[in-house]
Amino acid sequence: MDIKEIRLALASGSPRRIDMLAADGVNFEIVKPSCSEEIITKLSPARTAMALALRKNLSACEVLKLGNEKGSGLEDFDLLLSADTVVALQEELIGKPRDEEDAACILRELSGRVHIVYTGVCIYEPKSGRREVFCDSSEVHFKNYDDDVISEYIASGEPMDKAGAYAIQGGFGKYIEKVEGNVDTVIGFPYGRIKEIIKNW
Repeated sequence: MDIKEIRLALASGSPRRIDMLAADGVNFEIVKPSCSEEIITKLSPARTAMALALRKNLSACEVLKLGNEKGSGLEDFDLLLSADTVVALQEELIGKPRDEEDAACILRELSGRVHIVYTGVCIYEPKSGRREVFCDSSEVHFKNYDDDVISEYIASGEPMDKAGAYAIQGGFGKYIEKVEGNVDTVIGFPYGRIKEIIKNW
């Protein structure tokens, strides 16, 4: 199965995921799930990311069963794809910041340290009922930075809807010393692995 030759429903409003699919010429429609993104703290970071991706996928299925705003139903799509990302510092989960003060605390905590980004992905095929959930992780090494850098970055507004309060492809990329693993996973969409799994279905 080739992702470029199917009709795909993307259960996400993330500009990064949308841009990656659009740049690859994929025929897709955005279906926004109506579920909570509350982190499930009793699970490991990897399982939390997978659980959140699955929750989005199940919610988007229900949205499509009722018909979305474009009038599309679940049966109109070959695959339904969802993803979610969490950050962990020494196994402690870090989600999206609640407010600017929380964003500052998160970025202060990450300065000069190594953290792991986990992106969970769920792929569902309505025709067969097949569903696959997986997680990809990458290790991110941050440089040291001070409170002035943090304040300037928060003023840009970029950290507020991102796990770990930063975007590797945005204004904070220059403070990343190195990434061990897939950069797309840090962006929140391990697209190469997604395409490989779909190809093998």
